[in-house]
Amino acid sequence: IAKEVAKLLEMKAQLGGDEGKHKFVLKTPKGTRDYSPKQMAIRERVFNAIITCFKRHGAEVIDTPVFELKETLTGKYGEDSKLIYDLKDQGGELLSLRYDLTVPFARYLAMNKITNIKRYHIAKVYRRDNPAMTRGRYREFYQCDFDIAGQFDPMIPDAECLKIVHEILSDLQLGDFLIKVNDRRILDGMFAVCGVPDSKFRTICSSVDKLDKVRAGALGCNCRCWSFSEPEAWPVPTGGLDLIERLLQDPKLSQNKLAKEGLGDMKLLFEYLTLFGITGKISFDLSLARGLDYYTGVIFEAVLLQQENDHVEESVSVGSVAGGGRYDGLVGMFDPKGRKVPCVGVSIGIERIFSILEQRVEASEEKIRTTETQVLVASAQKKLLEERLKLISELWDAGIKAEVLYKKNPKLLNQLQYCEETGIPLVAIVGEQELKDGVVKLRDVATREEVNIRRESLVEEIRMRTSRP
Repeated sequence: IAKEVAKLLEMKAQLGGDEGKHKFVLKTPKGTRDYSPKQMAIRERVFNAIITCFKRHGAEVIDTPVFELKETLTGKYGEDSKLIYDLKDQGGELLSLRYDLTVPFARYLAMNKITNIKRYHIAKVYRRDNPAMTRGRYREFYQCDFDIAGQFDPMIPDAECLKIVHEILSDLQLGDFLIKVNDRRILDGMFAVCGVPDSKFRTICSSVDKLDKVRAGALGCNCRCWSFSEPEAWPVPTGGLDLIERLLQDPKLSQNKLAKEGLGDMKLLFEYLTLFGITGKISFDLSLARGLDYYTGVIFEAVLLQQENDHVEESVSVGSVAGGGRYDGLVGMFDPKGRKVPCVGVSIGIERIFSILEQRVEASEEKIRTTETQVLVASAQKKLLEERLKLISELWDAGIKAEVLYKKNPKLLNQLQYCEETGIPLVAIVGEQELKDGVVKLRDVATREEVNIRRESLVEEIRMRTSRP
């Protein structure tokens, strides 16, 4: 026994004993954060707007595990694969935290032999990145994805994805934005015409994707097939149908099969976007590359042009707020027989959007409600706790969002102040006289107007008042 006690004492000494209990640092891991009720209320607004849009377009919802087999994620992200979080071996499986929601979606389609689905998925993803939290860049963050899988006529699903981005960014009122579009086939065709080896295409795409502003010379080739004068001053061409037509007529580029296919589809895409009435916010931008290896066709990215705020000295700069594209080969990488399922999708950058809205609310000092309580059940005299609990139970059973203060005999003034502080619009007051008369005194917190309502009509009255715009 003495020997065992000595061992335990030695272990205790190694662990530092009781004196070390309060020496640990209270913080969240790097690249993560907690969210207060106020912050979560803002996030819920954004999520609701996005989900409403996804459902308006007929999407179903799915979910997948937060981690996948490591081999599922390996080789799908190009250079970004180094940002994948690997987990310690548990139970004989090598696992990794998901990097995005697209590769798990492709695995889901192949595993379940699904060839046609329109789905959305909102969940956390993980990246072993250098966080820049003031710009909405985290190691743990949500993605909001919308994807259309299936064999359809060209560019109709792609146009709908761009329409969805336009709807969401317009609805959230983030300020002026631009949706840049390009096509991987056009880029590959340009590189081929300029003499770039096939093996270097993806490397160059990844490099181009990291540049904020690219000039033709920065692509590492003299793209004289664009037929512009003063090559040292060339900007990367951007535009719409006019630029597409010019490139289609170029003698060198039009001879490349990939580029010709990409430009043909881009022309069709802009025709559909014109029908949707959103071309004013769309730009065909040859500098857009998007680094992920799995993109095969149309690619797009939404950026905020300028985020002005009169209440702070500096404007908020958060870069891209949405991105996506076509990935027709990804599902085939998982299918045992290599069967392809064409897919196109978009991911909304919820964290960056939230950073903007959070700073805007802070600057405006807007009061944010953190609950949806419709009515507080209060009492005007003492010894009415039982009556308050009876009434609130009736309201809860009827689906009314209601609260009661957790005191036997709260002062009426304290109950009214609680409503003003939390934004509860109505107070249902029970008193001795009201109980005798079979009524409840309903008070409007904002106007301080009070009316007596028959108890059996109270639920209907609360619903009517709280449903008003």
